[in-house]
Amino acid sequence: MTPAVDPYYPTPLHPLHALLLAGSLPLFLGTLLSDITYYNTYQIQWSNFASWLLAGALLLSGLALLCALIGLFRRDRRQGPALMYFVMLLAAWILGFFNALIHARDAWAIMPGALVLSVLVTILALAAVWLGLFSLRDGGVR
Repeated sequence: MTPAVDPYYPTPLHPLHALLLAGSLPLFLGTLLSDITYYNTYQIQWSNFASWLLAGALLLSGLALLCALIGLFRRDRRQGPALMYFVMLLAAWILGFFNALIHARDAWAIMPGALVLSVLVTILALAAVWLGLFSLRDGGVR
């Protein structure tokens, strides 16, 4: 009996797309760590660090989101992980944008909302990176 071979091979992420995606996760994580440090110390500079890290994370994840949108149109419609990856990255970007709006307030007024959103955004970004880098790789025998 011959093994069943899936004739559809998904295309892997473009190297620039993978770089943008993988680069956004440490920035979101840095935002979370800066918010935790600000929550514990109330040194205003940690709030500034979190704002700048969040701006960089939104820039990189926004460009990765654009690449994911282009990838949705280039892939076969049957592939569920690509759509799930796009939705998860979109949710992380939207929550990250709201987190940036919260970080734009006075430093004393951002807690605990900024910390909660930073946790949610980091978890969503981690899930999006996991889906993007490990579920959308080259296919093979299944």
